[in-house]
Amino acid sequence: MTANSATQPAADAPPVLVDFEDGIAWVTLNRPEKRNAINPGIVYNMVRILEELEADDRCKVMVLTGAGDAFSAGMDLREYFRATDNDPKERTRLFRANGLWQWRQLRFYSKPTIAMVNGWCFGGAFTPLVSCDLAIAAEEATFGLSEINWGIIPAGVVSRALASLVREREAMYYVMTGETFDGRRAAEIGLVNEAVPRARLRERTKALAKVLMEKNPTVLRQAKIAHRMAAEMTWEQAADYLMAKVDQGTFHDPERGRDTAMKQFLDDKSFKPGLGAYQR
Repeated sequence: MTANSATQPAADAPPVLVDFEDGIAWVTLNRPEKRNAINPGIVYNMVRILEELEADDRCKVMVLTGAGDAFSAGMDLREYFRATDNDPKERTRLFRANGLWQWRQLRFYSKPTIAMVNGWCFGGAFTPLVSCDLAIAAEEATFGLSEINWGIIPAGVVSRALASLVREREAMYYVMTGETFDGRRAAEIGLVNEAVPRARLRERTKALAKVLMEKNPTVLRQAKIAHRMAAEMTWEQAADYLMAKVDQGTFHDPERGRDTAMKQFLDDKSFKPGLGAYQR
């Protein structure tokens, strides 16, 4: 793992870079000359990197972004699709690995994840964007589902990912027109949490990561997974599941956070929920 995000990387530059900074693992898609279009190199490296970071204590929060002026332009049509047209075994292997990192790993990742959308974000890039827990975009970023202009549909699970966050009218508009929109509009429709000027993007992302690092990591992991799972359950199923999840979290939490917070709030009068985290 290394840290280098030159605009024109060397021919042997890794397709994904990782840089550690104060508990943050900055994971950067590194094909700036191709606007970080997702090719087999990115796919297989992301599967490996996500596995490694889960066991790396230097990573408290993972931030996914792109080198240069793009988050990602989506799937690389030449390397991902055309190159595997006559190789069904590799196409299957690649499709499985891409689904693994883009949503199976990311949606239920054991550590908090933030998508930092610094520029172009198109098509297949929507899936990892949505799969991250939180997302901050540059106001100047450009988003788009341009598949309709290519005579295809937003496939993979792009449409499913979009539907999980964006209201149907907005989603259908961009799916059917292929029009682009900026970071401000992405925040308005709920695709990202907020948009800030590009000059402040990294600063704001770091501040958000710091907030997450102040939380009890066991409970934070339980909370994010519980929300994603409960969202697809009936009310009765969710009631049973969430209570079981509370018990599970309490049992596995080495900080005994619930007991500590209750003592600080009820006995010591030193903690007020909503005004910060309990003192760990």
